[in-house]
Amino acid sequence: MSTDPLRRCIAQLSRFPGVGERTATRLAYWLLRQDGDVAREIGAALSALPDQVRRCGRCFNVAASDPCPTCSNPRRSSTIVCVVERPQDISAIEETGDFSGRYHVLDGAISPLDGIGPEQLRIRELLARLRPEQVEEVLIATDPDVEGDATALYLAGLLKPSGIRVTRLAHGIAVGTELEYANRSSVARALANRREL
Repeated sequence: MSTDPLRRCIAQLSRFPGVGERTATRLAYWLLRQDGDVAREIGAALSALPDQVRRCGRCFNVAASDPCPTCSNPRRSSTIVCVVERPQDISAIEETGDFSGRYHVLDGAISPLDGIGPEQLRIRELLARLRPEQVEEVLIATDPDVEGDATALYLAGLLKPSGIRVTRLAHGIAVGTELEYANRSSVARALANRREL
């Protein structure tokens, strides 16, 4: 690693997904043009992540507290659980203002080509929540792609025998679009038109 602070900064910034050396260079020079407090504030925020952000022990969302604000909110319905692939998918659903239940983060989707099977996902933890929380419906909000569909079908097969209603986000989110990048009205429409599996 170079002892040149600019080169070190560029090398670290290029570790972000989707950020190559050219973008990292542009960001580093942008930081140099800012007041020194900007870089310090960004650095402090990044440094705080490992110590101040944790996983909720119930839903596995990322939050500053455990349980997270959603799980500890008594106004949220515990009878419906929305299952998502990633913590950032929760933000996309919350932005609609149309869902008042709770969440469960799987941390991925079934993808045999990538070596990800049901054992690598937080499916056991989901099943463990259902009876104690008296869940009546599981809304599966995995991405509308091959992996998301495979995960939804797998979950439906596990849950249907228990008598729990299993629904899936309706189309309204374009196929191939990751949930976190879908616009608010598409996510709202998909929530409103969810269907039985």
